[in-house]
Amino acid sequence: MTYADKAQTVLKIAKEGGALALDYFHRRGELEVESKQQQDFVSEADRNVETLIRAGLEASLPQDAIVGEEHAPKPGTSGMTWVIDPIDGTTNFLTGVPFWCVAIAGVAEGKTQVAVIYDALHDEAFLATRGGGATLNGAPMAVRDVPLTEGTICVGSSRRSPPADFAWLLQSIVEAGGVFARTGSGALGLAYVAAGRYLGYTESYMNAWDCLAGQLLIAEAGGLVEEQDDAAFIAAGGRVIAGAPQVFAPLRNMTLDAFFRDSGK
Repeated sequence: MTYADKAQTVLKIAKEGGALALDYFHRRGELEVESKQQQDFVSEADRNVETLIRAGLEASLPQDAIVGEEHAPKPGTSGMTWVIDPIDGTTNFLTGVPFWCVAIAGVAEGKTQVAVIYDALHDEAFLATRGGGATLNGAPMAVRDVPLTEGTICVGSSRRSPPADFAWLLQSIVEAGGVFARTGSGALGLAYVAAGRYLGYTESYMNAWDCLAGQLLIAEAGGLVEEQDDAAFIAAGGRVIAGAPQVFAPLRNMTLDAFFRDSGK
């Protein structure tokens, strides 16, 4: 099965997961919710959507490994690993903010080969395969390649970084003539960069399930993504900087200055 074939299979599974998530969203007041840590929640919807997606992957792609946010990893023999975030933007989801999604990335040979992000609330399916381009509901999409002063930068915040460093980044963006947004769903924020709605995305630390799919979408839509080993990223996570060509370098410089100015990296 080619990566393109797998992408179509996974898109169908993501839409099934999205439909279940949407059902929970419309009755979110009934959900059981737990707090993992400050500002980090999980609900029965997250767990059950991931269970559904895992079942679909195991039935359709039984030799592939699976890593998800809410359940234990499943080993595989094919060399392909599916990385799942069943509901990226759980806080938004639980409070009725209409900005959350299902995100699935397929990693092989150290790189993300397949990306699927499905926004069930708006029925928007973002899909990419390495070397095959990126689409939104089947239509080709491309980053919006203009200077930072002509659009919005999406930013994410991590508890691993001091609040003062995050404030430094926001000040740097504004001083450079830009504006910023924080959406609460890193995966969907990255997808919006690929679709030309935002110019770039930056965050000092993300988990693999939050960002791998969105990074491939951006790369295949003509954007730039900071180089990384995606297979290693599954285990450790890391910083994410991505954007349209005219924005990438200044955004990278501002991010490194804000969060990594003392590390030499």
